[in-house]
Amino acid sequence: MGGPETGRFLPAIKRGEALFPVFPLGFTGRDEAERLGVTVSAVQVRSSGTQLVEVGRLLDDGAIRAVIDSSYKLADAAQAHERAARGGIQGKIVLTV
Repeated sequence: MGGPETGRFLPAIKRGEALFPVFPLGFTGRDEAERLGVTVSAVQVRSSGTQLVEVGRLLDDGAIRAVIDSSYKLADAAQAHERAARGGIQGKIVLTV
């Protein structure tokens, strides 16, 4: 979950617990989170060459598959951001270079 509307989940989270939005851009519920005693944190993923090789092998073998919601040229990255902001994404948004 993520985006500007992520704050709607805050009342469902117990005091002292945490919310980790996957897409934190536009999140405006920090004041409400503080009032409710909920920690909000956006975590960034660090890539690992070893893990990426394994994931590549799993993709090649068909053991896993990537679901793509939409694809944009790098020059159209602003449109990709607009797509993400609309929500309802089913899969990944891809930028092609």
